[in-house]
Amino acid sequence: MLEIEYNRFQTLSELKSKVLKCRLCPRLNQWRQNVSRNKVPRFQNWEYWGKPVPSLGETEARLLVVGLAPAAHGANRTGRMFTGDRSGDWLYQGLHQFRFANQPQSSKMNDGLKLIDCYITAIIHCAPPSNKPTRQEIDNCHSYLDFELNNLKNVKIILALGQLAFENTWKILIKNTKVKRPKFQHGLEVSIHNDRTLIASFHPSQQNTFTGKLTKPMFNSVLARARKLIDDSRRTSLK
Repeated sequence: MLEIEYNRFQTLSELKSKVLKCRLCPRLNQWRQNVSRNKVPRFQNWEYWGKPVPSLGETEARLLVVGLAPAAHGANRTGRMFTGDRSGDWLYQGLHQFRFANQPQSSKMNDGLKLIDCYITAIIHCAPPSNKPTRQEIDNCHSYLDFELNNLKNVKIILALGQLAFENTWKILIKNTKVKRPKFQHGLEVSIHNDRTLIASFHPSQQNTFTGKLTKPMFNSVLARARKLIDDSRRTSLK
């Protein structure tokens, strides 16, 4: 029954509308609404978004970034993926450095940010308690990511932020095959059919960046690799 409901969209624009109206996960619906009402002190003056957060970016993009989920006081507050939290600070600074964004920061919806040849999504579109979605909640959002991976026709590089993003992206990319999934590790690079490359990265969460598990040079290295592969593919196509 859920699969039938999921497939009532035919374009990426229709998909975004469906995500905004999605109420398939009761726990997540209640959680994000509670967070929006019971704000943390530093954001008391904000009117929280408090709804599922749609993907963003160019539909002709060659780089696809797959995250985990909106942050409770980040995207759940601002209404835009990776906007208004420390993870987004790292991501947008890196995207700007490697020419995938027009500015190095993103604090609110209308701050002038524009992605360049880049599209950002996540494996779930609602903020989960403790940043830990259940398996069922991930499955409920699975067809959204599946649709994006199949309809972003120009994507050459897929950057998966974190193990869950990597595993769920891999599941879609190699479905109907018996290819064994490689062990997740930062910097892992796997060639996929249709001339696509999947790159794995530790997620730029505070848990990883504050402890030094993920450093700026480490994160920049995967973005630099994505930039190089995209530029190389463009030069090849022009020959």
